[in-house]
Amino acid sequence: MASRRIVLCVVLATSVLLIAGSASTFAGTEHGVTVHPSTAHPSDFEDETANGLECAPPPLSSAGDEPPTSAEGDRNDREARIVELYPNPTTHGNAGEYLVLEVQRETRLENWTVTDGHTTATIPNETIDGRVAFSTDPATTAELTDHRVLELEGTVRLAVDGDELELRNGTEAVDAVAYEDAPIAERWYRTDGGSEADRAEGRWHPRDGTCFPVVRAEPTAATTFVLPDSPDVPLETIRSADDRLVLAGYTITSVEVADALVDASARGVDVAVLLEAGPVGGTPAATEPLLESLAEGGVDVRAIGGEGARYRFHHPKYTVADDHVLVTSENWKPSGTGGKASRGWGVRLEDDEIADALAATFRADYEGWDTRSSEQFRSTATFVEDDGIGGDHPESTFETNHGAETVPVESVELLVAPDNAADRLEALIADADDEILIKQASIAADVSVLEATLDAARRGVDVRILLDSAWYHEEENAALVNDLEAIAADEELALEATVVDRTDRFEKIHAKGVIVDREAAVVGSANWNENAFENNREVLLVLHGESAAEYYAAVFEGDWDGDVWTLPIGLSLSAAAVLAVAALVGWRYVRFGDRRVATEE
Repeated sequence: MASRRIVLCVVLATSVLLIAGSASTFAGTEHGVTVHPSTAHPSDFEDETANGLECAPPPLSSAGDEPPTSAEGDRNDREARIVELYPNPTTHGNAGEYLVLEVQRETRLENWTVTDGHTTATIPNETIDGRVAFSTDPATTAELTDHRVLELEGTVRLAVDGDELELRNGTEAVDAVAYEDAPIAERWYRTDGGSEADRAEGRWHPRDGTCFPVVRAEPTAATTFVLPDSPDVPLETIRSADDRLVLAGYTITSVEVADALVDASARGVDVAVLLEAGPVGGTPAATEPLLESLAEGGVDVRAIGGEGARYRFHHPKYTVADDHVLVTSENWKPSGTGGKASRGWGVRLEDDEIADALAATFRADYEGWDTRSSEQFRSTATFVEDDGIGGDHPESTFETNHGAETVPVESVELLVAPDNAADRLEALIADADDEILIKQASIAADVSVLEATLDAARRGVDVRILLDSAWYHEEENAALVNDLEAIAADEELALEATVVDRTDRFEKIHAKGVIVDREAAVVGSANWNENAFENNREVLLVLHGESAAEYYAAVFEGDWDGDVWTLPIGLSLSAAAVLAVAALVGWRYVRFGDRRVATEE
């Protein structure tokens, strides 16, 4: 081994490769959740940027900037530029599609037009200032944007398969932009200045998607825990809430968790829950009665998803209870937070800044246009029975090998995907000097964080990669191990990769964590694939401090070394037989109609 070392530990669980991956308070009443002024944290929501809702490019002149003084500068800053496009809304026939112009000062748009080279629309002879939306269907557009909306005269269509648009003042070309295929319900935002020779380009962002920055705070301690060893920690956190309680997840099938939420509501806590509307294969049948009991108990539940939704999957697993935050890799189900199957990582801490920031993330997601009430969701959802593969084993029990520990921390960072998690995680890996531990449900060979890890190995950092040995991922994991071992041999890198040995300490590894230099640990919901980082909602915490990192490192080392495997207590013989037969025939997928998918958690 080289003197410098990264331990990269990746673990596969019952997760699909594609899937993962609070309102500080709700002022007034929103979707049935009321927050009293005495318990609110209004400072979090003073403007859109604080909510992560402002993703458009900065204005022509930022606050404090002096405007140009030359005659040429005065002419240029008065003229408009195209800063936003919405070619493919979810409306019928793309009604309400629009473009947004920006000027720095009040400007009279006399004799201005916009053209795609085939058709031309005339901009109304109006004086505008700042940013204004223009559309041939202003009434519909007004429902899609908060910008002032003016009507274009004539015809210009924003092509879904890409287009080039030119803004003209009389016969003079003032600005031009270009874009490629327009994803449904995503807005195009300008990212460069453009010129007479080059049309400005931009990036796509989901309608009302967030752009939260990384949030850093300095709590003094955190409770580190793993599953299945400490299922009491998530329940204790929920049961401790006095004022506010929000819970976000992919799915929920735990009766204990649902009961704790109802009990919190009964004692006067404002409770809200947000779940994924379309998990792979359908919503578990065990969820349906829980949704009914939550509704009867006064708990407001919403489901997020559908055509054009902001996220491919809502995949985080967290709760905010007053000023306490709990983030984990595990779903709210017996095999997850209930401690009946999965090796998962979790952390709980008390910090008002982190709690308010995560509450703001919840609020932004919960109040989005792509959420549905529990009643609406239940009326249209597909509920599917557990077939015994990758499901819950409510009678299984595992010994506690790694109890929860409250340890000192130096600082904490809150990361969310798709907003900022990938860039920050890559930066952490790039800063590694000695070792990194990563525990993941799976790793895609082309994911950027794996590339960053290989770069770290090439500069002399030791790397170990641990993958789960579940039958439904075994082939893919073995292939990745072979590829990484070949790279290590060819380039003489201190890099090791393997799949976890069968053990009686847990049924499968579902953790999604990273340890860097035994000085920082990342705990969260993001699987290592581009979909998780680019399209899913994921939540992660970075804990800085040797004590926290050493806790998870000890768990990693124990899982790396492995144990003799026996059937977990209570696992039925029938379930074991199903798994054995599936392993023999190489059956790695659950079939839904004509579609084969791997299950995801």
